[in-house]
Amino acid sequence: MPAPLIFAVPKGRILDEALPLMARAGVVPEAEFHDKKSRALSFACEDAQMRLIRVRAFDVATFVAHGAAQAGIVGSDVVEEFAYPDLYAPVDLDIGHCRLSVAEPEGQAAGAMPSHLRVASKYPSLTRRHYERLGIQAEVVKLNGAMELAPSLGLASRIVDLVSTGRTLHENGLVETSRILDISARLIVNRAALKTDERVGALVERFRALVSEREAA
Repeated sequence: MPAPLIFAVPKGRILDEALPLMARAGVVPEAEFHDKKSRALSFACEDAQMRLIRVRAFDVATFVAHGAAQAGIVGSDVVEEFAYPDLYAPVDLDIGHCRLSVAEPEGQAAGAMPSHLRVASKYPSLTRRHYERLGIQAEVVKLNGAMELAPSLGLASRIVDLVSTGRTLHENGLVETSRILDISARLIVNRAALKTDERVGALVERFRALVSEREAA
């Protein structure tokens, strides 16, 4: 019997939106997965040939790219940030919509753009690429959270972060000044697994068909 297919999902908002789609594609975790008190990270599925792992969004890409998981769901921001050659994102799931944007203190936004910036972000690659296109040298201070504090405490002059409604920015005296990337959740697979494990290809086709059905409705 072949080893179970490992399907990686991120904690948080994308997962809540993905679960109904996953269920229709046959990826249904055991009851413990929904137990808020459970500390488990790996779960059985109704399909005995599949296991689900729940990890941080950035780690979903790493597990799949290195073949520890064969497939998963993650935001396109993570796919773009890492740009792993062994990662393939064949299906846009049309959920988890938000954007990656630059934000800065309200009074600062009208000033001229300097040639060198210090920017706080958990997306150093995407941030540097954005400013390189503008001909600006960006020093990226990597933070994993509380990004909005960086300008007021003098750590950076602006931030690059995910924006959904913009409410958190507003509450911290920041305004969105430019949009870098529109984001949605993607089905991702390991390229080698797609070629060697027919279950991965079948999974891709199921998700692709579900997205097509929804678009046609």
